[in-house]
Amino acid sequence: MRNVPQSTSSRLLQLLNYLQSQPVWSGPDLVTLLGVTDRTLRKDIERLRALGYPVDATRGPGGGYRLGRHGQLPPLLLSDDEAVAVAIGLGNARTAPGLADASASAMAKLERTLPDRLQRRVRAIDASTEVGPANTTTNEPEAPVDPDLLAQLAAAISGREGVRFTYDGGDRPVTADPYRLVSWQHRWYLVARRHPEREWRVFRADRMRLRFPGAARFTPEPLRQGDYASFVLREVASTGWTFHARVLIDAPAEAVLERINPAVGVVETVDDHHSVLVTGADSVETVAVWIGMLGIDFHVTEPPELVEHLRVLAGRYQRSVP
Repeated sequence: MRNVPQSTSSRLLQLLNYLQSQPVWSGPDLVTLLGVTDRTLRKDIERLRALGYPVDATRGPGGGYRLGRHGQLPPLLLSDDEAVAVAIGLGNARTAPGLADASASAMAKLERTLPDRLQRRVRAIDASTEVGPANTTTNEPEAPVDPDLLAQLAAAISGREGVRFTYDGGDRPVTADPYRLVSWQHRWYLVARRHPEREWRVFRADRMRLRFPGAARFTPEPLRQGDYASFVLREVASTGWTFHARVLIDAPAEAVLERINPAVGVVETVDDHHSVLVTGADSVETVAVWIGMLGIDFHVTEPPELVEHLRVLAGRYQRSVP
């Protein structure tokens, strides 16, 4: 991604972030960090004040700029339940690769802007809560989340601006009109209409590398019924996995559907006593777990990797009992 000149708005956010991170900053230090002149810094301070942020300036040894009275922001007006909800959300976000540091920093800032009573409540939630592994449905490593990429995609969706990107390590740019970001199992997906055929497609965000400039603005033609999350689940189940399998099940389709999450795959009727589960995952181990949890007899003939893995599992399970 190419470097672009820092806009005034992004510089103000960066300045505000510095002011929140410690009680007092000297002018020269802020000038150096932001890469601006003394005059620009003073103008940015005035812009923050105009937006309602209480930035104090002090003179003399140890002087500088500080945020709010005694270097603190005024209390953030949240209800008890709202404060707890935000704390729980930030705690859960720590398990997402790429978001751990940002979540911890946001939690610290949240605490500083809450009244004392809510500070104690939020700290108690944070200190007494642990979050288990976010994705236990696969043995594949988690894909790191890039907050900047998600923000740029969200901005393109909001601004109805097309995007250009390379995908899955390829060199040929893809152009598409972005419509929605969908988060599922700590992975992020972009639902978009790809050019030139304008077909609906699902792209994994961690496999995208944005190219600049982007594409032209577009007039939205939303997905019929507007259920982008269900569209992602269907697309991933049918085409998005690394491994796919067709499994013959010794049970009618209705019985299989009662036992699986729709995201696992598609069930096709064969006859009154048999059906086919079309499924997949990022590894054959995960597919084996899913079909093993059905609790119904099944038959697998492909892919070869899954057949071999089931043979290994069968021998392992047989050897585990006397």
